Amino acid sequence: MMNRLFFRAALASAFMSVTVLPLPALAQAVPAQLRPVDQGWVARIQDTLGQITVLQARFQQIAPDGKTVGGTATLDRPGRMRFDYDSPSPLLLVANDGKVVFQDRSVGQVTVIPLDRTPLGLLLRPDLKLSGDVTVTGFERKSGQIRLQVEKSDNPGEGNLTLVFSETPLALLGWEVVDAQGRTTRIALSDVKTGGSVSQSLFTLPKSED
Repeated sequence: MMNRLFFRAALASAFMSVTVLPLPALAQAVPAQLRPVDQGWVARIQDTLGQITVLQARFQQIAPDGKTVGGTATLDRPGRMRFDYDSPSPLLLVANDGKVVFQDRSVGQVTVIPLDRTPLGLLLRPDLKLSGDVTVTGFERKSGQIRLQVEKSDNPGEGNLTLVFSETPLALLGWEVVDAQGRTTRIALSDVKTGGSVSQSLFTLPKSED
């Protein structure tokens, strides 16, 4: 039972921020001070992400307490995503039809949240932009990697998402989610393949067995 609770909490923290009341002293996200060269990289990252249609990869998730679990990720933009966690985790995540569904297959329980409430909703948008309702609040280019942090423009207190890229070639390596309580969950991608097509049956939303 404790293992199920751990995996469920880690899964939720990797894909959604905990909603809190807006902070009165920080009503808007504070944009990073970007040099022209940094702005160029942000534009390239936006274009690179926007050009991804299908992405398949292995992933490793590192929870806030340092525990890890792996699995297989499939993205089919716009709007569809599936994360299969390796055994013995009973958890499955599927995004489609504007919703994200978490399923605990050991008990047939599902949790449904709107896709736009999740950090990865940004990656699944049909018109991906790193501006407007999201703000780039951090940018670092170091040792062949780029880290780009974004927050909701009108509610930074919900947490933030940091996308991690290799510089050459420019490619997504993973991401980090910091929730409203400051807890960090990391996802590292490997064996990444882009392009092609995948079966749409992968994105059938799970239903409760109750």
